[in-house]
Amino acid sequence: MIRIFLVDDDPSVTGILQIIIEEQGLGAVCGASNNAVDALEDLPYLKPDIVVVDLLMPDMDGVTFVEKAKKQLPGVAFIMLSQVSSKDMVAKAYEAGVEFFIQKPVNAIEVRQVIENVSRKQSLERTVDKVRDIFAVSGLDAGVDGDPAEGSSKAGKVGKTPERLRRILQDIGLSGELGSEDIITVVSYFCDHEDKISGMTLRDICSLFSDSPKSMEQRIRRAAAAGLANMANLGLDDYGNEIFNEYASRLFNFQQVRKEMDFIQGKSTQHGNVRIKKFIVALVDACTE
Repeated sequence: MIRIFLVDDDPSVTGILQIIIEEQGLGAVCGASNNAVDALEDLPYLKPDIVVVDLLMPDMDGVTFVEKAKKQLPGVAFIMLSQVSSKDMVAKAYEAGVEFFIQKPVNAIEVRQVIENVSRKQSLERTVDKVRDIFAVSGLDAGVDGDPAEGSSKAGKVGKTPERLRRILQDIGLSGELGSEDIITVVSYFCDHEDKISGMTLRDICSLFSDSPKSMEQRIRRAAAAGLANMANLGLDDYGNEIFNEYASRLFNFQQVRKEMDFIQGKSTQHGNVRIKKFIVALVDACTE
């Protein structure tokens, strides 16, 4: 069962959250604290899977808390409670490692949705990690230059393509990208064959569908990079954009989104990078939720 730790200087908030979590069967509340400093001392002993923390607290703000807690327990997922809509504060929170925001005053529907999303994502990421970083082994994260060949299909698509996936790719501007169909093929494979991923690299998977698996990997990487650029442009226009809030942190590393923003604005000569493993795992999670 998922272990959840709560941090808020208002006891009524932690109390309400505990009631929602337990009544909704979202996990076990392994502890709660109304003091961020005390909470940092408790975390190593309680070892929660998820920490829900308030953004604004008198002794230590939530962003600083997350930065410190991440060093103690890097595998923990953080959800932040907030009434703040400041771009800078939201950006700092994402950069510190926050997965999602829950707006105050809290309500049971949003709490359930966010915790279930984080739980599924965390579970799937841990499963994939056991395969010793299969995507990194394929060389996809390192980046590959050169013009990709089209390749030929060996097996076509696996099963029925999740409609949810097509909507997500459309939302992030990838429906017309050359690599979008390749992403659909790979994500569909993971959705339908999660039990068969052990020992397989992304190159192995691409080999099931293309005579040119390397080219297929290149197309996927370039499409993902285009998605990152689209997210950065949305963020520059409006941090409050619904699509940006939904996918900037969920599919990409927010620090890399900010880096891409700087490139677009001419503040940097380097693009942001896409963590392909995070990108694919998050898409699988979104399609199976």
